[in-house]
Amino acid sequence: MNNVEPATILQMDKESYIRLSAYITNVYGIKLPPAKKAMLESRLGKKVKQLGMNSYKEFLDYIFSDQGKKKELLNVIDLVTTNKTDFLREPLHFQFLKDVLLPGYVHKAGLRNIKIWSAACSTGEEPYSLIMALEEFKRKNIGFEYSLSASDISIRAIQAAHRGIYTLERIDTIPVEWKRLYFLKSKDTTRRLVRVKPAYRNKITYKRINLVADVYGVTQESMDIIFCRNVLIYFDKATQEQVIRKLTACLKPGGILFLGHSESTMGMDVSLKQIKPTIYQRPYASA
Repeated sequence: MNNVEPATILQMDKESYIRLSAYITNVYGIKLPPAKKAMLESRLGKKVKQLGMNSYKEFLDYIFSDQGKKKELLNVIDLVTTNKTDFLREPLHFQFLKDVLLPGYVHKAGLRNIKIWSAACSTGEEPYSLIMALEEFKRKNIGFEYSLSASDISIRAIQAAHRGIYTLERIDTIPVEWKRLYFLKSKDTTRRLVRVKPAYRNKITYKRINLVADVYGVTQESMDIIFCRNVLIYFDKATQEQVIRKLTACLKPGGILFLGHSESTMGMDVSLKQIKPTIYQRPYASA
């Protein structure tokens, strides 16, 4: 019998955990309670060993040094952040966009260029879901135009989104006709992969944005629609309110903010009115 011992996970000492979690919370707003210590060890252990270090103290001293900040700190943030998402997640949002919101814009403002921002795009499932909904509307409304930008805190996630490559299982939730219109199957039949067609990949502008930062690099009152779903749950209440205020400032008067199914503005002092569960509007300016 061949006994193979499982790889040991490097244990993080209490001081290193406090130091790392405090940094991530202060700079990125992400809460990391003590229950997340095992998750940090699991995600970062390989990186610590890869760098040839024997302790988390040595590891943190390096990543917070001038050299480490340049070479590895963003990679560490990529490992710590969670990028869970699906195509057409919370489908009622896309139905509302296509059947209610976009026709309303066209009726009020004509076939102008609607500006949309996917503010926590992860590995691309949300912005590509938006592309499909927007293109379906455009097919029936000749002359309609839109601009779609997407951002995330994780460079690794943005790179994956830009590539637009997914397993066949990942696109199970997408209607068959949409799969045919928007995806290409891998030429290698042994690989169960698809890729978003170039015409649609190229419609999205990507940028790394930390939603807790003071400045987003997004022009004030420039967006018609912002999707920021299932990211606020990682922030404390005060940080959630600050982020929502900054996102609201990026919306045009009358603009719409979509939040995740477990997120809300309840108890917050923000300039938004709820028009549907998890769908909010920045009021028009008073006459």
